[in-house]
Amino acid sequence: MSVILRPGKSSATEASSLSFDGMTRVELIWLEKRTEFWIRFGNGAGEQVLDRSRRVVFFIPGSVFAFVRWAANDYGTVFSRIDIVRTIAPGSACQTLPFVLPGGEILLKIEGWPKVENVLRHVDAIEGLGIDPADVDPDHWRHVAHWMKAGEASRPYTAERHAAWLRRREIGK
Repeated sequence: MSVILRPGKSSATEASSLSFDGMTRVELIWLEKRTEFWIRFGNGAGEQVLDRSRRVVFFIPGSVFAFVRWAANDYGTVFSRIDIVRTIAPGSACQTLPFVLPGGEILLKIEGWPKVENVLRHVDAIEGLGIDPADVDPDHWRHVAHWMKAGEASRPYTAERHAAWLRRREIGK
């Protein structure tokens, strides 16, 4: 088992003393053409490689990430889902989510591959604006989820909307 550190952490001593206590733990699996769990966006604090097909990514409280899960059998896709989650502080109330410990605040939950693809395209469009999707207003992810569940197109996220969110967040500090 190895630990991979983010930039700024480089020595073996730091790796052995690194504590993931209080962080959200996301278990990822990659069994080609069978089971694929991956992080689409989000700034992990580190990860543990368990073996060739499994690893664990850790996120500090308040981080936002997209967790995609897909599974298939001999006949095709049997399950696909994307969750956009905001991590919580230790001891805080949270929603539970498989493979995410202890859980988090689920900002968006979409199931079914065509809908998951729509969310991924939405994420691509945000990145196309030069905006990190992890920094997007959490209310926007809720908006996308509600409109998709209603079968309608959501409003696009714009640079102006993002600037307003950043100002609102700054005022709230």
